Amino acid sequence: MQIILLDKVVNLGNLGDVVKVKDGYARNFLIPSGRARRATAVAIKEFEVKRADLEKVAAAKLAECQAQGAKLGGTVVKLTQKAGVDGRLFGSVTNADIAAELTKQGFAVLKAQIRMPNGPLKIVGDHPVSVALHTDVVVDVTVTVYGESA
Repeated sequence: MQIILLDKVVNLGNLGDVVKVKDGYARNFLIPSGRARRATAVAIKEFEVKRADLEKVAAAKLAECQAQGAKLGGTVVKLTQKAGVDGRLFGSVTNADIAAELTKQGFAVLKAQIRMPNGPLKIVGDHPVSVALHTDVVVDVTVTVYGESA
């Protein structure tokens, strides 16, 4: 299916690109989330009329995310979980736990924005975690997990 991108999409394209994607990806994700639109002749003409407005909105969103990223950069998130004597956690620290703690600290972060390359944290200590505020703004934070004796 041919679509017009209304926002930058990772590994796909930038605002205004006409790309071909699988039908299910377009129908189930890109179009309902407002990131794309079917590339018909009418839609392409309408997009060209609205292009300047969409670019302004995208630039404002990027600037806002960059400002939040500057504040968030280098933040240390401290979490306490029950742990055994050897330092392994009985449960794990997930992206939802980290997002909840960042929200308590005053940053509006969704759990989907937390990138944990090695999966959930299962041991006590410091762990680097990335927060993707925007497709172009990725900030590193440190998660410190403390063990609490059971």
